[in-house]
Amino acid sequence: MISSQFRRMVLSAALAVVCAGNAFAMNVRAIVQDDAGKPVKDAVVYATSLDSEAPLPQKPLDAVMDQQDREFVPYVLPIQAGTIVYFPNHDDLRHQVYSISPAKKFQLPLYKGLPPAPVLFDRPGAVALGCNIHDWMIAYIYVVETPYFTKTGEDGRVKMQNLPQGTYEVRVWHPLMKGAPESTGKRAAAAPRDGADNDLELSFRITLKPEWRPPRAPAVKGGEYR
Repeated sequence: MISSQFRRMVLSAALAVVCAGNAFAMNVRAIVQDDAGKPVKDAVVYATSLDSEAPLPQKPLDAVMDQQDREFVPYVLPIQAGTIVYFPNHDDLRHQVYSISPAKKFQLPLYKGLPPAPVLFDRPGAVALGCNIHDWMIAYIYVVETPYFTKTGEDGRVKMQNLPQGTYEVRVWHPLMKGAPESTGKRAAAAPRDGADNDLELSFRITLKPEWRPPRAPAVKGGEYR
């Protein structure tokens, strides 16, 4: 029989290994604001390694761009290059999803439910989505070449956790942002620091363009929609 003391010794050793592996991990907390100091929602914040011997990222998980109530959900979907994206249609009418963006040009046939196949996004950049039937349906997929990315909420804040030891450049992208993401870059280093935690605070100010999109079509007779 294994004694309780031996179990505690094994557990302590395992925890020590885990803590040692994460000892130099860095958490990045960031806030994105506009020129007036208001929080910016749906801004993509991502960290790219500047080290020549950075570990290769793992295969990204699949992602979903939904269609509900004649809108794309979410409005902004950040993904890693190599991600397969599904485009389910949960409306009781057909949509025809397309993009003419250089990073990914594609068109799905008119469909309800699930389209015939998902779409692989293998090149970095912004992909603007539309629907050939409903002109006001607009959304964006932003493809990055790093596994370290996230998106701001209503408060304009994000937290990226457990970046391995190394040097990174942190950038911001938003579909209405003036200027290129490169202009927002800030350097961040994940390295051991005596007497301090490994949380780094960053703030970004970006200039936004006015948003415009075609108006939604109203309900027609019988309560149905176009």
